[in-house]
Amino acid sequence: MNQHPIFSEHPGLIAVFAVAIIIMLLLDLGLFSKKSHEVSNKEAISWSLVWISLSMLFSGLVYYYAGPTKFYEFQSAYWIEKALSVDNLFVFILVFKFFDVANKNKHKVLFYGIIGALVLRAIFIFSGAFLIELTYLNKILGYFGVSGFTYNINIIMTLFGLFLVYAGIKSWSAGDEDDNEDYNDTRGAKMIRRIFNVSDKYDDDKFFTIQNSKKLATPLLVVVAVIEFTDLLFAVDSIPAIFAISSDPFILYTSNIFAILGLRALFFLLDNFIHLFGKLQYGLALILSFIGVKMIISPFYHIDSVYSLIVIASVLSISVLASMMFPEPIEA
Repeated sequence: MNQHPIFSEHPGLIAVFAVAIIIMLLLDLGLFSKKSHEVSNKEAISWSLVWISLSMLFSGLVYYYAGPTKFYEFQSAYWIEKALSVDNLFVFILVFKFFDVANKNKHKVLFYGIIGALVLRAIFIFSGAFLIELTYLNKILGYFGVSGFTYNINIIMTLFGLFLVYAGIKSWSAGDEDDNEDYNDTRGAKMIRRIFNVSDKYDDDKFFTIQNSKKLATPLLVVVAVIEFTDLLFAVDSIPAIFAISSDPFILYTSNIFAILGLRALFFLLDNFIHLFGKLQYGLALILSFIGVKMIISPFYHIDSVYSLIVIASVLSISVLASMMFPEPIEA
């Protein structure tokens, strides 16, 4: 397994990341979550540009301190997570529609959903890196006294690769099965209803309300739980995918978090222009399959990170262009 020089040689880069994330979260919480409001397209575009600019600036620091290879790895992992998260946002749109969430309250739900994602992604990425370290076939065979195995096959990475190829094929042929899903029947909704008594009505942007002298959870708390569990399910695709790009947990976590933190602004753009991204699912399917194949063949043939970045950027660009040239009809 490769060593992780960013941890050992560049603690300043870690400090920059931590400070930047804390400041931006406090800024976001103070300016935008203090009072719920409907996010305009202008505001969504502005914040999307802010987050992408910060991500690119940080990738420049990665290039300066850790070199071009780490830079390509960061860029590839960032755009993979960004692309796959768009698919996640399509489901969020359906969840908000199902629960009839007011536009002014969506930002608050997404904020708390992303706070949960910060914690969950850290657990997945760092535990995943630890497990991958233990599951190289030559290392396992060595425990049993078997030596001379030359291929650096990793059991978990191979299984991840097979799963991603399957997920890509399934994503290509996916229809509109989510449109008619009963989100009250999901695990997140069931968990909240099991723990709390839930009111039938919203109380502005509050998670709890008082009715007949009783404290009740509002449907907005149910929505947060559904969003959290939805993100957990989508992480099953995105986390294995980025492990095909790099073995450095710092690169994986920072790229993942920068991508996630820009999702709220992107959500409001997608919510208004969803018909312009109808072909994106085919691009995501190709990317998942490409990454899966890369993981499977990596012990025998290494695809350099710069070529991975070129493939990912090309597929995304073509699928977005195709979506804009042949937009889906707008539902009445």
